[in-house]
Amino acid sequence: MSFTNTKPWLYLLLLLLFILSFRTQKSKGLDTLAVGQSLSGNQTLTSQGGTFELGFFTPGNSKNYYIGIWYKGLPNKTVVWVANRNEPLSDSSLPELKLFQDGNLVLLNQFKTPIWSTNSISNIAHSTSAMLLDNGNFVIRGLSNSSNVILWQSLDYPTDSWLPGWKVGFNKIRNSKYSLTSWRSPENPAPSLFSFELDPSGTTFMLFWNESKMYWTSGEWTGKIFKLIPEMELDIYIKNVTQVSNENEIYFTYEASFNTTLPRYVIEPTGQFRPYWGNNFTRLGLYWTRPLEKCQVHAFCGGFSTCSQDRSTVCDCMHGFEPRVMKNWELEDHTDGCVRRTRLNCSNGENDGFFMIQKARLPVNSESVAVGSIENCKVACLSDCFCTAYAYDNECLIWKGDLYNLQELSSDDKTGKEFYVRLAESELEPVVNTAKKSDKKAWLIVGAIVGFFIFFGIVMLLIWIQRRKTGTFEGDEGSLVVFQYRDIRRATKNFSEKLGEGGFGTVFRGTLPNSTAIAVKRLKNQEQGEKQDKQFLTEVSTIGMIQHINLIRLRGFCIKGMERFLVFDYMLNGSLESHLFRKDLNVLDWKTRYKIALGTARGLAYLHEKCRDCIIHCDIKPENILLDADYNSKVADFGLAKLIGREFSHVLTTIRGTVGYLAPEWISGEAITPKADVFSYGMLLFEIISGRRNRELFHDGPDIYFPVRVFNIINQGEDILSLLDQKLESNADAEELNRACRVACWCIQFDERDRPTMGQVVKVLEGVLEVGLCPTPRFLQALGENSIHYIICQETSSGSKHMHEDDIISTFQC
Repeated sequence: MSFTNTKPWLYLLLLLLFILSFRTQKSKGLDTLAVGQSLSGNQTLTSQGGTFELGFFTPGNSKNYYIGIWYKGLPNKTVVWVANRNEPLSDSSLPELKLFQDGNLVLLNQFKTPIWSTNSISNIAHSTSAMLLDNGNFVIRGLSNSSNVILWQSLDYPTDSWLPGWKVGFNKIRNSKYSLTSWRSPENPAPSLFSFELDPSGTTFMLFWNESKMYWTSGEWTGKIFKLIPEMELDIYIKNVTQVSNENEIYFTYEASFNTTLPRYVIEPTGQFRPYWGNNFTRLGLYWTRPLEKCQVHAFCGGFSTCSQDRSTVCDCMHGFEPRVMKNWELEDHTDGCVRRTRLNCSNGENDGFFMIQKARLPVNSESVAVGSIENCKVACLSDCFCTAYAYDNECLIWKGDLYNLQELSSDDKTGKEFYVRLAESELEPVVNTAKKSDKKAWLIVGAIVGFFIFFGIVMLLIWIQRRKTGTFEGDEGSLVVFQYRDIRRATKNFSEKLGEGGFGTVFRGTLPNSTAIAVKRLKNQEQGEKQDKQFLTEVSTIGMIQHINLIRLRGFCIKGMERFLVFDYMLNGSLESHLFRKDLNVLDWKTRYKIALGTARGLAYLHEKCRDCIIHCDIKPENILLDADYNSKVADFGLAKLIGREFSHVLTTIRGTVGYLAPEWISGEAITPKADVFSYGMLLFEIISGRRNRELFHDGPDIYFPVRVFNIINQGEDILSLLDQKLESNADAEELNRACRVACWCIQFDERDRPTMGQVVKVLEGVLEVGLCPTPRFLQALGENSIHYIICQETSSGSKHMHEDDIISTFQC
């Protein structure tokens, strides 16, 4: 047969078969690399089930390339393992990952020089293969007639992630750890100083800085959970957490409850340990994070820096210092810390000085010096060339070397101490020059100030006298007016127009002489006496200083014998309760409801987190949410229950609040914290969504307690608009409704530690923070379709103390 007569299409067919044959030999399979084969450029391996992919990648905006493993199906490349963490590549086209005949997997750079290797040498030549498994493990096997030996596997060398089936522990034979080490930054997977390890006893997880300083522990393993991670018991997305201990190794592993949820645990570049779950890897910021705050991570900001949770930039260099590596600092990798701009002159300590930080939580590793005054403490530090700072707190404390964990506190924090950082004199010149003004100029300024206050005092006295004559009580913006009883009675027309009555007293409408509408609350009778009056004035003055757009403004007060009156701005549209539950008023549309929910959350967040003393409301319900002319929400009755310091060390022993909104801790006798308000807010949010009292039965549907309905529909993926108030006829933003339902579910978790803060609630409703699904609380699961008993039984169980969840469930079921 002559090829000269062969048709052209046959040549093309032969050429295509040749190419396919070559490509078939190139790779043993999509998930396997055979001996002699390599990966380069955009070539990847994909696990058999399509869950994971292995190849070259660039993290974030970095221009470096690494070999890694990531989830194939997720839109954002979520990397769970990295090979060459310390040896990045500048290009991915020339380097290659190659499996050699001896079973060693090697990453070669563009000059064909090895930069990373598995060091998995096999005696079974030509009988090895590297395979990416569907649990994310990359395995090199040596094949023989009688065995299938694992020569090397990536799960023995984890990076920052712990996945189902992977191990955290240590290998007794190799004397090596299966520990997690965080990335340095989102753009740099190099090992940072933060690690997650199992202690030598094999019962406790720990977080370490530089493998030497432990800054968090999980508590011992109970056989079911770790003592200090009680949230594990509520995590429905993992199962079979198992401790494995034998003569070769000891480690923990776990399984995923559902194949599609893809759970994982990660040690972040911040040094915090966090779980993730869900197809879109929604961060469980509302679930649990350890430690809770970045400033609680040892040396998070590095040496000679300050850490503050109140700043947008948590880390900042101390005065006189600058970032050691600016590029890393800009990537939020602060572990290098800061360095001095000007060296100290240790040969002559008198040329050095100190910069004072007024409110500080002192750094670690101080030394005590036996001197009797702060001035002698300063001299002791100057006389030691190695001394870098001092503080005087009933004793002289000095620090040598780098300063770590200096936390800068807010100006109103009463626990802060004065801290003095040693600097070269040139770094203090601007401060010194400012202080050295001429005496003449200083006296002129003092004289001007004194004269101004004298003039101001005379003017204010005249205004007060005039107002006393005319009966005008406007008050300056933000100031409290002390009303006379006769003026209160005249303004309210002898208390003739009653607006409502609540747990703290009765409210009447009134009008000031300047036609300003007010609401006067006559508080219930209180004990009389100098101590009680002083306490009342203290609390009123605190409330009066609070100014926020979503908090009702206190205009003034009045004391008449045993009676106490508070004067507030009048809200034209009354309470949220009247608009949600009364048929004779206009129905609030979804946009207005969402604005009210968000405004209420912002007001509570301000009370909890921004006030000088944290104020717990204790009675969040629709009746205490007032609406102005534009339907902006105003939280009322705040501060009337109890003022509690930030340490929350006191337990409120008297149950306050309203049935149907009470958090379980009111009944169990636990300490009351701001999370009690979070629970009540969650119940309120359910009512804003449904337009009905939670405890009411839905006559047009199954008799199910409304919060249970929300959990069921959210977790089962059903039509979320079915939860909406029927009067709105499904006219709502589905995304906002879903967001509100999810955060409400988190708010009413049984354990207050599982609930978000109000600040986090605000971020969720604003769309800044994503929130995933959460488990149905056991007390709601137990109630099932009869969960309406939760409301009924709160009244009968309110006297019980120190009850556990199982006890409360039994009580709620009557």
